[in-house]
Amino acid sequence: MSELFLTDSHLQLRDEVRTFAEEVVAPQVADMEASQDIEYELARQIARRGWVGATIGKKHGGMAAGHLAKTLIISELSRVSAAMGAMVQASQLGTAKILHFGSHEQKDTLLPRIAAGMCLPTIAVTEEGSGSHVLGMQMTAERDGDSYVLNGSKVFVGNSHIGDLHGVVARTGEGSRGLTAFLVESERPGLTLPEHRRTLGLHGFSFGELQFADCRIPASSRLGDEGQGVEVAYSSSVLYGRANLTAVALGIHEAILEQTTRFTEDRIRYGQALHQLPTIKLKVGQIQSRLMTARLAAYHAAHLLDAGEPCDADLMNAKLINTESALDSARAAMEIHAAAGLMTDSPLERYLRDAFHIFAPAGTSDIQLLRLAEVALGQAKSPWSQRLSAAKTPALT
Repeated sequence: MSELFLTDSHLQLRDEVRTFAEEVVAPQVADMEASQDIEYELARQIARRGWVGATIGKKHGGMAAGHLAKTLIISELSRVSAAMGAMVQASQLGTAKILHFGSHEQKDTLLPRIAAGMCLPTIAVTEEGSGSHVLGMQMTAERDGDSYVLNGSKVFVGNSHIGDLHGVVARTGEGSRGLTAFLVESERPGLTLPEHRRTLGLHGFSFGELQFADCRIPASSRLGDEGQGVEVAYSSSVLYGRANLTAVALGIHEAILEQTTRFTEDRIRYGQALHQLPTIKLKVGQIQSRLMTARLAAYHAAHLLDAGEPCDADLMNAKLINTESALDSARAAMEIHAAAGLMTDSPLERYLRDAFHIFAPAGTSDIQLLRLAEVALGQAKSPWSQRLSAAKTPALT
């Protein structure tokens, strides 16, 4: 059923990304896991393929391929390396804010560089003291003539240490209209990056902190209008973050099923393949069922985004289903593998570790459920997907 959403162009793109992932990315995964260092060169190599520009129009050198194509790119990379899938999703998340809120000059200058893989953008919203509570952020941006001076810090920034251009939301006033977004170059004086901390999973992906101390940027680096930071933060998270993280979880889930079926075919118990045991076959069937449902939810939500339809609830549901089902399937697969799944020469333990990284960003499962309850109860606010519909989105031409 999910294949009905895919055109010939989608299928060709999926094959292209899969071939690259298996031939170029896969041989480097073991080293990434062993060193746990940030992978710079492979990230740049992927960016130069043009895949970060999936939603950038042809006018600016992008693929003009849309959100479903973006989902395929991220999921196929994540099937082999969730770290590299996360790298692409974070860059595409950083691209979104420029597409929707950038000035003509910012778009003409930055989007071609992003599409060519010469610039990796990020978005930096979360702070240690406020977490996902956007309105609780404390980082400040004070106007000083033709400049803004930034002070504070951001945490859990995807592509923190490899990003070239950070989209930063800071407080310029009080309340919900007191947040403003800015574009800050990675080499800007006053911006420093603490040493990257090791994480549970996504080894090779940079996921760190940005610190700003009297970091002066020109007023022309403001993204959108002053006081529009909430729109930048929420739209990026709701429309792009949820869809992108859904795709990462989908790729991990696909890898879990493939690894598990191989394992149950190769292991012999009682004179037959392991999957012939009824209890094992039931667990494999559960994984298959979860994956089919998760893929359908992911493709459907991305398809609605491409069509410019209101789809906030579909994006919430896709993120919820894909995150939770990937974790459930990882546990089921670990039970099938038993002690063999605990060995680091098996990729299964990596899939489990990586899947946990997808749970919190763009809203935990509890947040998705609360928002879905608001939809059911008629309490939902005007959806972001309707505010930034196809009519307001830069045409993919």
